[in-house]
Amino acid sequence: VQLQASGGGLVQAGGSLRLSCAASGRTLSALTLGWFRQAPGKARELVATITWSGSRSDYADAVKGRFTISRDNAKNTVYLQMNTLKPEDTAVYYCAADLTAYCSGYGCTSWEFWGQGTLVTVSS
Repeated sequence: VQLQASGGGLVQAGGSLRLSCAASGRTLSALTLGWFRQAPGKARELVATITWSGSRSDYADAVKGRFTISRDNAKNTVYLQMNTLKPEDTAVYYCAADLTAYCSGYGCTSWEFWGQGTLVTVSS
């Protein structure tokens, strides 16, 4: 599976961005999908996860109420809508697919496929 993330860019604080991650080579419909981010000098952190059917999504506390993860299995794509962005959201964002169909947050432990990352920069 190849995951291709896109949609990053430079935005002012308070603005919005929508990240997309399209897959090729295999359907993602049976996999839990997620977004991670890594800020300069910091460890990678889990941002959000969504189960195979979209019935459950989970978020890091830092992004709850501002970010929304969604998926379109027909398009083999996962999205991350980011609103009310803050400078501390600046990071490289990665999409990933877990081999488990139904897991949530840090309960997902089989992240097998990764996208290449897209840079989000939020200016103050």
